[in-house]
Amino acid sequence: MSIFDTMESEVRSYSRAWPTVFTTGRGAVLRDESGRSFIDFFAGAGALNYGHNPPELKAALLGYLAGDGVTHGLDMHTSAKSVFLERLRDLILTPRGLDYRVQFPGPGGTNAVEAALKLARKVTGRHTVAYFERGFHGMTLGALAVTANPMKRAAAGVPLPHTVPVPFDHPADDDDQSTRRLTRALDATAEDTPLAAVVVETVQGEGGVNPARPTWLRALASWAEEHGTLLVVDDIQMGCGRTGPFFSFEQAGIVPDIICLSKSISGYGMPMALTLIRPAYDVWKPGEHNGTFRGYNPAFVTAARALELFWSDSTLETRTTTLGGQVGRALARTARRHGLPAPRGRGLAWGLPIDRPGAARAVCELAYRDGLLLETAGPHDEVVKVLPPLTVEHGQLEQGLGILDAAVASVVGVQAIVA
Repeated sequence: MSIFDTMESEVRSYSRAWPTVFTTGRGAVLRDESGRSFIDFFAGAGALNYGHNPPELKAALLGYLAGDGVTHGLDMHTSAKSVFLERLRDLILTPRGLDYRVQFPGPGGTNAVEAALKLARKVTGRHTVAYFERGFHGMTLGALAVTANPMKRAAAGVPLPHTVPVPFDHPADDDDQSTRRLTRALDATAEDTPLAAVVVETVQGEGGVNPARPTWLRALASWAEEHGTLLVVDDIQMGCGRTGPFFSFEQAGIVPDIICLSKSISGYGMPMALTLIRPAYDVWKPGEHNGTFRGYNPAFVTAARALELFWSDSTLETRTTTLGGQVGRALARTARRHGLPAPRGRGLAWGLPIDRPGAARAVCELAYRDGLLLETAGPHDEVVKVLPPLTVEHGQLEQGLGILDAAVASVVGVQAIVA
């Protein structure tokens, strides 16, 4: 491990939680250099919805590279980009009655958010953007300005102006209370300055796996339309089938003005991001927003193949919903057994809150020892986040949930004795 300790920046984080050297990955399993196997309930923070090294995607990638396919293309026309755009149109957008222009803003999710914020301000001529408490949208300055986490905001080292936080959907409210609370907060904000955009995750991931109910999302969309404010849905972690449907907002029946996608859109964990724009708002001038690595063609190849494999019918969506129910029930049993708050989630994105300081981190440490990769989420790392690949095998899912339950039992028992 010394090369990492001596050469790599102190900013590293996941390697501290999992102090080993990983060498190979296949499906929902990672292996390290000592030969240990780990069930992966982390999935590249949502970048590996289809698991590690899906064989069909790997074959497509290797074939493209072996044929000297263009790798770096900026925004030039390439055959790989053409095929991807056709698959996105024919398999995702058209069947859902959606019409968007596709911008390739750069390699990561934060690039997609930056483009969305700039475009919303350009379209509306307004400056202020509303974001939601506990939301997370990226680490570059624009995206960070609409990220709620105080520690990450403080690291910017400069003020993060022209943004304002508003409360997210609260599960203790009924439908009427939740929508009234939302519209009151937005109205109060808009009194001071009209909003260019409001940016939202329909299920907050890093903020603790907090799902917004469909009625709340519909109220948000209605308010935005009424006030000439663009609705930006950040589907970077919860899109590409994580919650069941391809887009996480489909259940609510809303149509965002701008959608941000990244993470699993490449299908293979390669850098790729999209900003989807309603045609009326595609007012960019040529080259007004660009980036050197906005045209990484190997990612187009695997992305197109992933859409063909997993989104030509409803099989994956149905499977994700079924497995998500299994995870939700298992976590609910664990919570009841140990007197914990109820789990929350949708599809295969779940969070188990553990309302005891440091307990969620301790659970993840014990799970790692027993061969399961998990991370924490929430403002105080108080939630154990369960994010397996959508293609996880039933036996692996059950085994991982068993390891998690045993870790919770050990930690909560120790906590109770100490208390």
